[in-house]
Amino acid sequence: MTEELDDVRDLARTFCRNELTPHQQRWAEQKRVDREVWTKAGEVGLLALSVPEEYGGGGGTFAHEAVLYEEQARSGDSAWGVTVHNGIVAHYLLAYASEEKKREWLPKLASGEYVGAIAMTEPGTGSDLQSITTRAVRDGDHYVINGAKTFITNGALADLVVVAVKTDPDAGAKGISLIVVETSTPGFRRGRVLDKVGLRGQDTAELFFDDVRVPVENLLGDEEGQGFIQLMQQLPQERLIIAITAVAGMESAIEQTIAYTKERSAFGRPLIKFQNTRYKLAEAATEAAVARAFLDECIERHLRGELDVQSAAMVKLWSTERVNKVVDECVQLFGGYGYMTEYPIARAWADVRVSRIFGGTNEIMKDIISRTL
Repeated sequence: MTEELDDVRDLARTFCRNELTPHQQRWAEQKRVDREVWTKAGEVGLLALSVPEEYGGGGGTFAHEAVLYEEQARSGDSAWGVTVHNGIVAHYLLAYASEEKKREWLPKLASGEYVGAIAMTEPGTGSDLQSITTRAVRDGDHYVINGAKTFITNGALADLVVVAVKTDPDAGAKGISLIVVETSTPGFRRGRVLDKVGLRGQDTAELFFDDVRVPVENLLGDEEGQGFIQLMQQLPQERLIIAITAVAGMESAIEQTIAYTKERSAFGRPLIKFQNTRYKLAEAATEAAVARAFLDECIERHLRGELDVQSAAMVKLWSTERVNKVVDECVQLFGGYGYMTEYPIARAWADVRVSRIFGGTNEIMKDIISRTL
């Protein structure tokens, strides 16, 4: 941490407290955040934090992003898809878009004029990216895209979507490309905003592409067939982001539970005075401390450009397994109130379950790690 990062944390904490926390119930009911949240975040400088200033971004590093994601998790918000917008979509464009397209798209992401999404998963593929069937066919100066995507974060509000497509269906992984689609393009349509167990305020949607024509300049990279490599290069940061929210969520759950057990009494004394309560909290605090140490090491390595695929898989696997265990124990200490959705701990319990699934399932993480043994 530095003084500058402390300032970003103060800004992020204030924004999350004022603009996110008060609206959780309403957003859960409407299955999306208010569109104005994005422009407000852009106005205060919380979008595209690690994008260079020449493209309208904040000019910071991944450390600035990490501070924002931690404060969002600690605020109890799981609806605003800023991790996808900032940490994933913006960096695909920064790494692979042409200079002209960077200058066209990144300032719009930084201001909140555009909301970003990435569309990889399809109804029949899950973590098996090589089996996607969404097709992009070259037609002169355009690609014509047909297919469907599902489980797309920010899908209902997105203005720009990075879409994984097959440009050569016979080439396996080498036939995958990434193409950017602006959602105002004819033929693009949105399906349902999906009804989820947790993350209920997040606009996770189905997307459909019916003869969507986009300029060939929207291809990310110098040539077709680079999509799978691009995905593999960016996935470690995505998995690190998941770990950040998991560890911050774990720490927040423990803080809430300590406060509750000090206030709540049973059999004439506060819950914190019971040995079982103290031991469970001691175990949880230890789990969080170990996860935090590993996470911070991985963040430091990522800032130096040294975070490898194996370590990113490990930190995602470890932190998401731990947060599920810790939050479940915290719910138990809350008793019946821990099962009531008006309590943040109950919402956290439902929210964290998917962390073992998205960004590549934890079974995939184990497979990645095992290949290096």
